[in-house]
Amino acid sequence: MTCTLSRVAILLFSILILSGCRVDDDTVVLRLGHGLDSSHPVHEGMMRMAELVKEKSDGSMRIDIYPNEQLGTERQTLELLQIGSLDITKVSAAVMESFTSVFSIFSVPFLFVNDEHMYSILDGPMGRRILDASEPYRIVGLCYYDAGTRSFYTTNRPVRTPQDLQGLSIRVQESPSAIRMVNTLGGSATPISWGELYTALQQGVVDGAENNPPSFYLSRHYEVSQYYTLNEHTAVPDILVISRHTWEHVLNEEQRAIVQEAALESVPYQRKVWQEASEEALRAVAEAGVEIIYPDRVPFMEASEPFYENMRAQQPVLYQLFLEIQELGDEYID
Repeated sequence: MTCTLSRVAILLFSILILSGCRVDDDTVVLRLGHGLDSSHPVHEGMMRMAELVKEKSDGSMRIDIYPNEQLGTERQTLELLQIGSLDITKVSAAVMESFTSVFSIFSVPFLFVNDEHMYSILDGPMGRRILDASEPYRIVGLCYYDAGTRSFYTTNRPVRTPQDLQGLSIRVQESPSAIRMVNTLGGSATPISWGELYTALQQGVVDGAENNPPSFYLSRHYEVSQYYTLNEHTAVPDILVISRHTWEHVLNEEQRAIVQEAALESVPYQRKVWQEASEEALRAVAEAGVEIIYPDRVPFMEASEPFYENMRAQQPVLYQLFLEIQELGDEYID
């Protein structure tokens, strides 16, 4: 009951501070809320976008950024976006699949051959087509940010093979595909919000989780997790989205172009920062005593076969998209 009341309070507070006039001294002010720490490389990408918007508009536009779930969880900020009380937010593609199932393609295990393959999809027409699928839900996709590859980390038992996941409760995002993926590999998927995960790991509510190196490090989850297994089962990008209300009724054509250009131009910078942050994160958690495990990925790939078969039977359109992406990856195989 207390948790529910807290969520309601956050939403009411968010609506209160975000509603009202969007113009201060002839400056159009766009408000961006997200759940990451202000030192996170994805936050730095958004900061770069805000700088570009200011530059390109000669100071007539400004983006104010609210990190650390100040305005709510990813689902809550999306809901604020839909009703026009928040302008921009960053969400994981896994969260977006609750609005339109095509985003669940990014939760398919071992979808991409490597980073170059992933970038070619995200930056190309297929990536744009997936972004545009959110528009019927009053959400306009701006760009993808690199969120690296997700791997398992555990508190007390190392994971070296899929069999080691048996009996372990693994935190996942609120994503049906992520739940199915972890269950297919042998774990017991447990959806928990990001802000509650440290305590859940510390108190043994879950035995582990799965995420990328910067998030593992910056969340300080390494303090309560002894093992990090770099099996790199999924590469789920972050997505920058803007309210369709803001897009259509607040911004004019020139301002929309500025926002879109700034978002796309911030992507290369964010990817560079991401790579640096990933290397630093792995170094730091190793120094803190975490055992970093580099497993044979083939058994994890083989254990994913039932996931693909289920998708083929239950989601034939998504399965066809999966095959298209896999085929495009052939040229990136060494």
